[in-house]
Amino acid sequence: MKCSKAATYRKSHRIPEIRFEDQKLTSFAGLVVYQALFTRIGLKQQLSGCFRHLKVSPIFGHHVVVLLLIVHLLLGYRRLQDVRYYADDPMVHRILGLKRLPDVATVSRSLAALDAASVANLRCLNRQRVLEQLGILGLARITLDFDGSVLSTGRFAEGTAVGFNRKKKGQRSYYPLFCTVAQTGQVLDLWHRPGNVHDANGAKDFIFACVREIKAILPRAKIEARMDSAFFSDEIVNMLDAAGVEFTISVPFERFAALKALIEQRKRWRRLNGQCRFFDTDWKPAKWDARYRFVVIRSTNRQQYKGPVQLDLFIPYEYGYDFKVIVTNKPVSVKKVLGFHNGRGAQEGVFAELKSQTQMDYIPTRTKAGNQTFLLAAVLAHNLNREMQMLCYKKMQNTTEKRAPLWHFEQLGTVRRKLIQRAGRLTRPQGALTLTMSANPAVKSELLHYLDTLKQAV
Repeated sequence: MKCSKAATYRKSHRIPEIRFEDQKLTSFAGLVVYQALFTRIGLKQQLSGCFRHLKVSPIFGHHVVVLLLIVHLLLGYRRLQDVRYYADDPMVHRILGLKRLPDVATVSRSLAALDAASVANLRCLNRQRVLEQLGILGLARITLDFDGSVLSTGRFAEGTAVGFNRKKKGQRSYYPLFCTVAQTGQVLDLWHRPGNVHDANGAKDFIFACVREIKAILPRAKIEARMDSAFFSDEIVNMLDAAGVEFTISVPFERFAALKALIEQRKRWRRLNGQCRFFDTDWKPAKWDARYRFVVIRSTNRQQYKGPVQLDLFIPYEYGYDFKVIVTNKPVSVKKVLGFHNGRGAQEGVFAELKSQTQMDYIPTRTKAGNQTFLLAAVLAHNLNREMQMLCYKKMQNTTEKRAPLWHFEQLGTVRRKLIQRAGRLTRPQGALTLTMSANPAVKSELLHYLDTLKQAV
């Protein structure tokens, strides 16, 4: 419909007068969706069970503080001091079950009072939430990715150490090891470590524990694992093979003179695609007991030209070879092995979302347990956002070669802009609690879809 200019434009030069009144206005009306999710799964009660062993009983329980941190991260805030900017928001009060929020000092003291048992209980709760959804889905194939991520701090914090840090050299950091589920993009578990450890330092027990948890809930499922070259060792390879786990692990072939010579002397390479050739062989390092399938891929790449650029002359490009070696026990073609292993890069996307959307890289306190709790709150916020979308939407695709997620997940930042950050007013016409929002058709349709689906899932 075509509108006239008089119906389109208006004069608006005067700045309106500003007033601040207690009108029961909320800037986060979309939190009602997460309130429905938290009520459905009983999140507050589950968090309460994580801190029953603590003898101190403050006014604001530790479970309330952790739930506040989850909501804090869902709203997109980073520093603990930012709590004061939404301290009077009625929707935040309702989702937490409080009449007033704790101040920043109370939150900080509560985090400092936590211990290792509290952190272990929170890890267990996170695993239970992820495993419960996997049990409901009943997937025939579960793919686990293992890798670490550096969390730097510009000040001293308990448990940090100076280690390898490509972006911030010399800074103290944590280096937690993560296990993510490729099909759902959720973090199954994490192991908090100082920043000066190697990726594979003690990783065998962590990997075995994650595999055992999956087998307990889905005994018939085929479990797969993907890792980079830092995890290449006979202990991990033998453990995965004995447990019946199909794996691919990158091989640091430069460290093995015999394998390097085998690659250099190879004359016959089989064609994989236009740029890649390959061969595979049963091989083992000298100190290993058993042989495994080693897949060697040679790709043709254009070499960077570093000489002076002469635009009026033709410069021929030179091509060289890049090599990649993968050890695996998967009984499939090399093309499928390479596609499966390259899908491991999706885990970096999960790390990026955790750091940019749920502030995983923020170190709020000087205590180790407090920082671990904040990290687990960030992981729970991410996992709960994925869980809500899994409950409210159907799978978009089946298992792919790269084991891409089965849903087209929206990042938390997108959900925040579309739904959470909506203005609203809480009123009680004729005694019925009512949340009034702007009549935006897109917001109305999506928000009611979430609420109706969560109500039917109870």
